[in-house]
Amino acid sequence: MDRRDLLRAAAALPLLRAAFPDEAFAQTYPTRNITMIVPFPAGGQADLAARPVAQALERILGKPVIVDNRAGGGGGSVGNAAAARAEPDGYTLLMTLSSLAVLPEADRLFDRPVAYEVSQFMPIARVLADPTLLAVPASAPWKTAQDFVEDAKKRPGQITYGSSGPYGTLHVAMEMFANSAGIKLLHVPFRGAGPALTAILGGTVQAIAAAPGTLKPQVDDGKLRVLGNCGAKRIPSFPDLPTFQELGYKDVEFYIWAGLFAQSALPAPIAARLREAMAEAMRSPDVLKAFETSGSLVAYQDAPAFSEFVAADSARLIAAVKKIGKVE
Repeated sequence: MDRRDLLRAAAALPLLRAAFPDEAFAQTYPTRNITMIVPFPAGGQADLAARPVAQALERILGKPVIVDNRAGGGGGSVGNAAAARAEPDGYTLLMTLSSLAVLPEADRLFDRPVAYEVSQFMPIARVLADPTLLAVPASAPWKTAQDFVEDAKKRPGQITYGSSGPYGTLHVAMEMFANSAGIKLLHVPFRGAGPALTAILGGTVQAIAAAPGTLKPQVDDGKLRVLGNCGAKRIPSFPDLPTFQELGYKDVEFYIWAGLFAQSALPAPIAARLREAMAEAMRSPDVLKAFETSGSLVAYQDAPAFSEFVAADSARLIAAVKKIGKVE
């Protein structure tokens, strides 16, 4: 096919879609590679979730599923926005985190143009839902969360912590803890959890709030120490780690979930095919083993339950962002 034929075929595609129902396209979906945008660099929770799932979907759907780490904008806004603008045809998916709903609210807080709206997305499936954990270098003087809080009260604004960007999951979790503990820390934003983790390992920052799967290899290697769990319950990967609620910080509850999204205008038959594929992928022994090894257990939810979860969690996080207020 020469270039003119290719252009004519592309121009005819909308007419073909009008002439045939979406079901006809869904029956052949997918016919080409699928891109799974991850709006963060490699090494963070979204990337950890995306790669085993992409491999499983590739096997189930019969076409390559390419993970595209498209970081930038702080907290994942660039990748989220790119996915929101993509053609709703099932060939551009988004594996993102709980900051999805927070970032548009942060744009409004600063009177900036809103990069995207949550209403542009259709939840497909939740993959992981871990509490964030407070971690410090193993060489740090703080042995407990109380040690950390007492030192921070003596030196307000001097203890540094890294995050995935302003109003990203790591930032909101740490500020939630700081507000509850009555301390002031110095926020150092990075382009993702991976670079923030590199920073704490390299001594650039002194603390981080991140997912268990991100932290466990470093804790097991004796490089980091965990001081507290932002979840309501203790977790199997760190059974001896107390929750902040146990320690008296009743307002601290934060989860860093990862989930797969498509565009809200995605045809229902293709959405159904993706939901079926995700249900199968999340039962895959390879996926289960990959997450268990990393310290993050599967927390699968199909679209209806995931949609309700996103709405409830987003409302809580937006309230937290408003409490944090404007920060650079």
